Amino acid sequence: MHIQEWTMEEQEQLIHFMTTNTWPFHGNSDPGRHLIEKTIEEGGYGSDEVKTFWVENENGEKVGIVKIYDLQDEIPLFDLRIADMSRGNGYGPKALRLVAEYVFGLPGKKIRLEGHTRQDNLAMRKTFERAGFVKEAHLRKAWFSPKEYSYYDAVTYGITREDFVAGTTTPVIWEDGEKSRDTRSPRIPDFPDSFESERLIIRAPKLSDATNAWNAIRTSLPALRKWMPWAQPEPELHMTEESLRKAVANFITRQDLRFHVYHKETGKFVGSSGLHRIDWSIPKFEIGYWLATEFEGQGYMTEAVKTIEKFAFEKLGARRVEIRCDEENMKSRSVAERAGFTLEGILKQDSLSPDGNVLRNTCIYAKID
Repeated sequence: MHIQEWTMEEQEQLIHFMTTNTWPFHGNSDPGRHLIEKTIEEGGYGSDEVKTFWVENENGEKVGIVKIYDLQDEIPLFDLRIADMSRGNGYGPKALRLVAEYVFGLPGKKIRLEGHTRQDNLAMRKTFERAGFVKEAHLRKAWFSPKEYSYYDAVTYGITREDFVAGTTTPVIWEDGEKSRDTRSPRIPDFPDSFESERLIIRAPKLSDATNAWNAIRTSLPALRKWMPWAQPEPELHMTEESLRKAVANFITRQDLRFHVYHKETGKFVGSSGLHRIDWSIPKFEIGYWLATEFEGQGYMTEAVKTIEKFAFEKLGARRVEIRCDEENMKSRSVAERAGFTLEGILKQDSLSPDGNVLRNTCIYAKID
């Protein structure tokens, strides 16, 4: 993925991009051709103060644009827009990192880079955080939406040259009386949202997975209810959709990495796994998993777990990966053992049964680097 500077010869492409996509969180959510032409003519997309770049994916497709302005100042700002059909693919954070690399590589040593968005634009806020930006301001009723004729709260995110060069994130100390302390956290590595094993495609969750996941849960309830607290209520599609929205958001911010497992040949939903209880300061992870009943007994989950474990060590720099399961869940224990994990101990009366009536023991399996 890369950013490519826009040129005046691409004026029609820019106009098409801006007028055929929707911008619900921008001041002008539906800019017309005349406005774009006027802005171009006045240097709003290219001048000494402003540069505009296409965001292009690995296939050379134009998936977004980013405008960097106030380039003559020590603190440039930017406006990033991803096309409707390209949202949810992780392009935003990658584009922001490329923008930061460009800005901090300019002559004159820019001090910082910042951007603003509406407080309720959760996708953009998570994009900022995933790219290493820090929330630095919350301005009440500072963002006017002409379409709705209403004011919204606005938030400001920024990244300093020091943090960018060091690969760290330094949170703001909001209380003036609080003593200064080193609160820097390690930069989370960039990594692909999908990968494959011999028979499986393992990828980040998407909202479009909801029906597949819901059907797999419904048909696998007798097995799932023995071990999974979330499988106790009767599953409804809206519940699965809500769970997926949270999973997608958590994946973007790297708080939790759910993976959906699909069969390569048939495209069927096989099950779900992921890396949970994440501690990026080590880093360490816990692998969780469940399998659709129709795919049991064929080694699919062992294959997925081995692949996810390899991904954690090789791509995320893991020092420890765990699997925790109920002592009586022999199928889950078998997956851990076939994947080469070592049983480190059994925690007595560590958890409640899924129905909340019985104390259960928890097995802890692990691999370390």
